[in-house]
Amino acid sequence: MKTPIKRSVFSCITLLFFPFFVFGQAKQAIAHETEIVKIDSGSIGQTIEGWGSSLCWWAGQIGNWDESGMDRVIDLFTSPEGLNMNIFRYNIGGGDDPSHIDGHMVKGKGKRAEMEGFLASEKEPYNWNADKAQRKVMLKIKEKRPDVVFEAFSNSPPYWMTYSGCSAGHINPNQDNLKPAYYEAFCDYLITVCKHYKDNYGVEFKTLEPFNESTSSYWNYLGSQEGCHFSPETQIKIIRILYAKLQAAGLKTKLSASDETNLKSTIKVLNEYEKAGDIFEKLGQINTHTYSGTKEERKEVFRLVTATGKEFWQSETGPMGLPRAAKGLENNLLLAQKMFDDLNQMQPQAWIDWQLMEENNHEWGLLKCNFKTEEYQIIKNYYVRMQITRFVKQGYSILKTDHENVLVALNPQKNELVIALNNSSHRPEKFVLDLSDFPVLSIAELFRTSNSENCKNIAPSKIKNNQLEYLAPELSISTFIIK
Repeated sequence: MKTPIKRSVFSCITLLFFPFFVFGQAKQAIAHETEIVKIDSGSIGQTIEGWGSSLCWWAGQIGNWDESGMDRVIDLFTSPEGLNMNIFRYNIGGGDDPSHIDGHMVKGKGKRAEMEGFLASEKEPYNWNADKAQRKVMLKIKEKRPDVVFEAFSNSPPYWMTYSGCSAGHINPNQDNLKPAYYEAFCDYLITVCKHYKDNYGVEFKTLEPFNESTSSYWNYLGSQEGCHFSPETQIKIIRILYAKLQAAGLKTKLSASDETNLKSTIKVLNEYEKAGDIFEKLGQINTHTYSGTKEERKEVFRLVTATGKEFWQSETGPMGLPRAAKGLENNLLLAQKMFDDLNQMQPQAWIDWQLMEENNHEWGLLKCNFKTEEYQIIKNYYVRMQITRFVKQGYSILKTDHENVLVALNPQKNELVIALNNSSHRPEKFVLDLSDFPVLSIAELFRTSNSENCKNIAPSKIKNNQLEYLAPELSISTFIIK
């Protein structure tokens, strides 16, 4: 599901503060009942592969910016001192009927939603000059992050392969838009683009995802963005064709699927794959979006994915399906809670945002910007995400806890704990962390984002008798680094 200022520096001001005392307006509020949170050294879950986002649509815009401004933005996302992001999803655009340009696709989304394709018709040659801006950003990221992981994904086949003649979707959004006669041509198109990037730019995509929210019913003719319905049965046919062609192409790229919009749809599609009998063996990775999902659905997705033995990504999400309506920081913290729920209950190896830059709100992006004037502003959502992605680094493992507002990670050497505490409520929350499973500890470094703080380095907290007591201020996210 997609809906959709200038320079700033990272805030890292030291403030003398004893976190187990109530202070300021917190004195006026009543904290939740204290819970002791046991940090279990033996409950090791998934190893984190990384954090990141889709490149469309923001990369297709800033790739046209002045080089210095584009560099600063990419640094904000990829620098280890910034968001430490190393996973990015490149959109292989389908391109739309030229007569639709500046029409339906940009309504409500802006020009950014019109993704260029490489093949204008069945008879014309590939236009490798297309999509310059997104490509430029992808190559910049590759230069800045040698450990980057790229996935290629498709929102729609080229418009001329579809029933509607429109890459926004079918006239009936409940029906497949790709004509069966073009199943093989669509697979060839995706593989040709992947081979082009490997041969000409040294970019070998880890995975190739031919679908995007394909069992949803909101991709329609003359709609507001690219989208293509694929029933589970059609997905299975495409996977069989694409797998064989990918094997013959000599690429290391593996298939991923199926990026359904919510967990209910993911469960349905995974069950259909299982019934088919030969699909999981053709996939290298399972992807899902989490625009909505319950605790029970997360557990069921975890069960289904674990049975396949495949790698697993939460490959796209945003502030939808939240427990209550909220704006600004409160909304950002509710999305952070979705992140905690996904990582703790569903256990993906990657957690990926949809948009990093938005023009008109503080909820969908991490930077608020004006794409035309090349100006941007770092907003609270950036620092909320930083509280996790900067400190839970690639290769860290998630430890299970019995508290939904707590996320715990352990580094590969097993000598550093990262403990994040999320308080999206309007009153302080007291936590008592039981660290008795770990060697004698005395000091915990603390970073916090709140209404008045941006990932601020707070004075170290003392650990007494293997316990860390902490009163989290209202509307805050706090991260402890314990050596």
